[in-house]
Amino acid sequence: MSELSFEQMLEESLKTIRNGEVVQGTVIDVKDDEIILNIGYKADGIITKNEYSNDQSIVLQDVVHVGDSMEAKVLKVNDGEGQVVLTYKRLAAEKGNRRLEEAFENQEVLKAPVTQVLDGGLCVVVDEARVFIPASLVSDTYEKDLSKYADQEIEFLITEFNPKRRRIIGNRKQLLLAEKAEKQKELMARIAPGDRIDGVVKNVTDFGAFIDLGGADGLLHISEMSWGRVENPKKVFKVGDQVKVLIKEINGDKIALSLKFPEENPWLTAAEKFAVGNVIKGRVARMTDFGAFVELAPGVDALLHVSQISREHVDKPSDVLSIGQEIEAKVVDFNGEEKKISLSMKALENAKPAVEAEEAASQEEASEETSEE
Repeated sequence: MSELSFEQMLEESLKTIRNGEVVQGTVIDVKDDEIILNIGYKADGIITKNEYSNDQSIVLQDVVHVGDSMEAKVLKVNDGEGQVVLTYKRLAAEKGNRRLEEAFENQEVLKAPVTQVLDGGLCVVVDEARVFIPASLVSDTYEKDLSKYADQEIEFLITEFNPKRRRIIGNRKQLLLAEKAEKQKELMARIAPGDRIDGVVKNVTDFGAFIDLGGADGLLHISEMSWGRVENPKKVFKVGDQVKVLIKEINGDKIALSLKFPEENPWLTAAEKFAVGNVIKGRVARMTDFGAFVELAPGVDALLHVSQISREHVDKPSDVLSIGQEIEAKVVDFNGEEKKISLSMKALENAKPAVEAEEAASQEEASEETSEE
């Protein structure tokens, strides 16, 4: 029996490997573009930078060191130069896919950094496995610009898993909606009509403002923004404003808000300020064919009938008055229950001759007393 040569014995002592096999090795060198492993085979294993990670900005010497133990997958037993070509990232991606599959089946919440921001959504990577989150599933509200999510760590669910078609879909919106529903439930349990609560203006429209109450949005309608008249909500509020609002009504998940606090109701002091006989000043707020409505205070309007504008005939109020004009008039009727006040400018015109006569008589008496002296 012939004796085996040293080379033959050494070769027989080394293991055999196949393409696709997972091998364990020890790092013996790290270069700028490749990692060299001793895998217990007659040839060393090579992991190029491209086969280590999809992130080409990494520096291999910073993440891998001589003596490290690594697991890799065989791509080619012989690359033509006697070296074994290995991949680290593909093995990691396979493990990542198994991790994602488990998360998909168990509806587990995952957390990972955003690696790419695309026009159509975000990309995140879990153990080298890529997950795509479409723009429509990034948030519970429409977001035109997704750039703010770059490099951010976000939470999401896997709602579609099909690695064969390279379709692994993440969903952040579902988590946000669930969180919002829980906050809304908590909010609804602690608020009631009549409560006062702090909020933040979330959106302003022509008909009102939506206020974030910390769990749900409430609508502050234009008619509830002031005891007075508000022409345009956008001139009163802007997004981000902090406001204290009154819970006016709760109907299901809809919350109606108000800034018309009861103690500030101008009609509480109207009877004294605008008693019959008082001469007051006001601003013409609007006009009809039968008269003009005069704002005496925010939330308190009075009617100046066309017949009470002047002693002379007035066909219609707009012939002698204009919107925004300040006028002086006498209160001729006050009805607090129906919140109705009637004014008369004509009454002041009737009083002028009498006043003037009284003043003239007083001056004449004073003159006579002076001449007697």
